[in-house]
Amino acid sequence: MLGKPANLIQDIDFDLYESGKTHRLWLHLIDDPLGNAVAIPVILVKGSHPGKTLGITAALHGNEINGISIIQRLINEIDPTAFHGNILAIPVVNIPSFTNRKRRFVDNVDLNHIMPGNKKGNVSGVYAYRFFHKVIKNIDYLLDLHTASTGRINSFYIRADMKNKITAKLAKLQNPDIIVHNPPADGTLRGAASALNIPAITLEVGNPNTFQKSMIHTSITGIYNAIFHLGMMEGTLVADETPVIRCSGSYWLYTDRGGILTVFPATTKIVEKGEKIAVIRDIFGTIIKEYFSPERGVVIGKSVNPVNQTGGRILHLGVLRK
Repeated sequence: MLGKPANLIQDIDFDLYESGKTHRLWLHLIDDPLGNAVAIPVILVKGSHPGKTLGITAALHGNEINGISIIQRLINEIDPTAFHGNILAIPVVNIPSFTNRKRRFVDNVDLNHIMPGNKKGNVSGVYAYRFFHKVIKNIDYLLDLHTASTGRINSFYIRADMKNKITAKLAKLQNPDIIVHNPPADGTLRGAASALNIPAITLEVGNPNTFQKSMIHTSITGIYNAIFHLGMMEGTLVADETPVIRCSGSYWLYTDRGGILTVFPATTKIVEKGEKIAVIRDIFGTIIKEYFSPERGVVIGKSVNPVNQTGGRILHLGVLRK
């Protein structure tokens, strides 16, 4: 996407922008085959008072769009004249995939598997490299907003390194349904940020290809909690009356047969060891396979697409913390 020339920038230099204002810009990353700039939208809330910079990213996968609305609403509410520090928000990281309503980049690569990118790599590697070095290196904390992928649904859950005091606190402040202890992995945006000692958490906010008002509202409240906790604004922390479910880890369960899949438990439901969680029917409707929970756990997310082939996902099971 080519922004207006006056707003198209090559790098982010905070010193160029007036304090106490919100600046909306286009940051040039790569060029399309016609030589036009492919640029990402950048929102810089530059507070009137000095302080740290909070990074908020959304749509690293092009079909995960709840985070776009979260960022829009948050930014429109914040008064930069009363703000300490900055917010650097990217409503859409993966512009080509967002435009095409796809999860992966144009070369079918998952950007969240190749961070911090490759300066001399292929198109996805260069895109990831320039995004990471032009944006993420400018921040002190990262909230990375995601959703489930196509054909699946998620609870509102957080992935964070719960052994790190800062990320553990940021995770708890979000008031999610579930928190999964998940040390940052190589290749992810969270992992690459953590390698630079930038505290980062992943917020999984619901379902793909849609705006979910309740999820969006809950997430905005959690982000405000983080802002208040970090001393960027004055405000009262909002605590959720429903206790968060804590998991020591999680994993997906997969099918070993193809057919029509039905997954029974709802997200956030506690399932017991041996409980039936899914069945597969053949095309005539006859049950050909039943699946049972291998242990007691919580349903973080699940497949809602009945069309299943061998190796398809059933559900994402959270291992309950002892």
